[in-house]
Amino acid sequence: MPAAGREIKLASRVSLSSAQQNELLAALPRAALESLFEDLELVELPFGKELYAYGNNLEYSYFPTTAIISLLYVMEDGATTEIAVVGHEGVAGASLLAGERAMCTAVVQSAGYGYRLKTQSLRDAFNQGGALPQLLMRYTNALFAQMAQNAVGGRHSSIEQKLCRWLLDRLDRSPSNELKVTQELISIMLGVRRESITAAAGKLQEEGLIHYRRGNITVLDRAGLECYAGECYKVAKTEYDRLLRDVSRC
Repeated sequence: MPAAGREIKLASRVSLSSAQQNELLAALPRAALESLFEDLELVELPFGKELYAYGNNLEYSYFPTTAIISLLYVMEDGATTEIAVVGHEGVAGASLLAGERAMCTAVVQSAGYGYRLKTQSLRDAFNQGGALPQLLMRYTNALFAQMAQNAVGGRHSSIEQKLCRWLLDRLDRSPSNELKVTQELISIMLGVRRESITAAAGKLQEEGLIHYRRGNITVLDRAGLECYAGECYKVAKTEYDRLLRDVSRC
């Protein structure tokens, strides 16, 4: 698992346009979003930063704007498997019950920025009703769908399908078709041997779907990747697309 890094608070003032780079925050009515400004903090999220670990008290919720966060299950022997990923579409660490503890470990996988909000402030806003509770419940349903499909795919998918799904999940949360990532990191996230990822990436490159060079993967044929990934990616993607349609009406 990547080593922990620093987290830097950038400014106390919140920009409406910047906060709206996160789709959940953008879906809030302006008055509801502005009511959070006193407690929202813009932070830099460096690669490898551990935001919280399994069993921790959840002090903050994180709304990524440009960063990507991996939700991980870490075994006692240190073995790691990714169970979900959160980007500009969602939130990590949303705790709505007093005393609730983290059920997974959250690590920044792609460096960027995001807004953090004290969990008590999120609970207070949730208990006031309005659009926020609806948004969070819809997002939770979509996140559960992603976790369920990851579990099914982990059992029934080939290494190539798992790799395609993993790449597509990042593309959905990235501004371009280029991903800066090593095969070693992918193998850790998927819980498979590095040699297996090397072979799978080589096969995808031979078929013209990706171009790989050390530390960088460029997707050449997204439609081909989606076809290769199969049902697991399509089901989770459909759930997120439905979420975005729903939040646009809130």
